[in-house]
Amino acid sequence: MSTTTNTPASPGSVAASATFRTFAVVLAIATPVIYTICEMRNWPLFTYHPGINRVDFGWAAAVRDQGPAMYWYGWIANTLIGSAVLGFIATMLPENATRRIPLSLVWILPIVMIPILVYALRFFWRW
Repeated sequence: MSTTTNTPASPGSVAASATFRTFAVVLAIATPVIYTICEMRNWPLFTYHPGINRVDFGWAAAVRDQGPAMYWYGWIANTLIGSAVLGFIATMLPENATRRIPLSLVWILPIVMIPILVYALRFFWRW
């Protein structure tokens, strides 16, 4: 015999806060868009060179005979900063404006961005 209980969030918790809801929704919506832009425009916050254990600010080309340059970490850093800033700005909007943000964008935008990223990374799948 299993019992499930649904306990609502306490009134003082962060989960019940309209401000946190707004922040989380805007962060979830902005993240796939900003990541796709950073990847397609090649805008990393920094470049990591694992072969020589060096970090360069912004984009830096790979150095011959010193291994690859990794931009993914820089794209993720840009994405997190940009999404968090947009989420914070959205918390300053009036609640009636933030309630109009469609929650369906939280799952629609990542699905829409996947084919765009697949296209952008098509050179990895050449034979």
